[in-house]
Amino acid sequence: MIDVLNNGKFSHGAKVAELERALEQWTGARHVVAVDSGTDALVLLLRAAGLRPGDEVIVPAYSFIATASSVVLAGGVPVFADIEEGGHGLDPAAADAAVTPRTRMIMPVHLFDRTADLRGAADVARRHGLTLVEDSAEAIGMRATAAPGAPAAHPGPTAATGAHAGLAGAGGVLSFFPAKTLGAIGDAGAVLTDDDAVAETVRMLCHHGRGGRTVDHFPGIANPTVVPGRNGKMDDVQAAVLLGKLARLDADIARRADLAARYDARLRGLPGVRRVPGDVPPHPGTGRVVYVYLVEVEDRDALAAHLAARGVGTEVYYPRPLHLQPCFAHLRHRTGDFPRAEAACAAALALPLYPDLPDADADRVCDEIEAFYAGRGTAR
Repeated sequence: MIDVLNNGKFSHGAKVAELERALEQWTGARHVVAVDSGTDALVLLLRAAGLRPGDEVIVPAYSFIATASSVVLAGGVPVFADIEEGGHGLDPAAADAAVTPRTRMIMPVHLFDRTADLRGAADVARRHGLTLVEDSAEAIGMRATAAPGAPAAHPGPTAATGAHAGLAGAGGVLSFFPAKTLGAIGDAGAVLTDDDAVAETVRMLCHHGRGGRTVDHFPGIANPTVVPGRNGKMDDVQAAVLLGKLARLDADIARRADLAARYDARLRGLPGVRRVPGDVPPHPGTGRVVYVYLVEVEDRDALAAHLAARGVGTEVYYPRPLHLQPCFAHLRHRTGDFPRAEAACAAALALPLYPDLPDADADRVCDEIEAFYAGRGTAR
């Protein structure tokens, strides 16, 4: 950090370049382009991958708002599909049914502790001639053998040894929002891709459309603006923070896995708790890397209030499915259109999970959950 301050280059400088190289090595991606947020990473990726005004992109109805809003910001139209039975990823069969002549891309989202069904999504893309992009904002460390290419250079602490999430198609993204598995001290993100053209286009778009290697095509023109771009560059201060935290990322992922296993053991079979993540097997060829520990429970809002009153913070992922957000009212969806997404929104609750969480605190969370359901007359 001190060298950033002494250098005086605070944006898109040497630390950003160093972080990009380090993340390329860690993920095995051919290219990592550091940008100012995970949301901008999605917008830039979609544009670089060839999204045109009015093109449709199939996305799950259950995700963070940026999944769908990025499509709009890139000029496209989000088309929602339901999530898979027993999981939270895009259902390939539902995605297949949502394809129209205007569909250009399919964008599965990797949520919480595992990748979506990439094999299924890739099959839909192949059969309909679509471009596969991945909202892998939460997925650092997640890997899947469904992706083509050699195993990642840094296999990490997950059971899977395939390519890193985000590399199954045209590209993916990472978010470094402070709460993420690898978090900055503000907003930051990255695009990762094995496609040279996608990477070069993202680099142009995030730097006001200025040419990278394309400078060679415009002799005599200083700083040529090749396409209309934006100011989406990462700050070197954020890059310096991320480089420091990257050194302990493996240990942080392992600690999250230990805490998740502790929760699994304590909550499995508890009345009122419908599902714990450890009961849901990952898709073939993938491993579990826990960013959010998400349970599905009865009387979710009452349980969250009970825990809050006792000093235990929780988070609802997500309060409202995407198709029922007011900003997408013009798409004219109704309650019941995507029942699995709606059911997840009504039952899902994230419990405290971060590397510094003591085992005793995780046990106290479980004690309070057990006490809540016992107090409502539920017995083992």
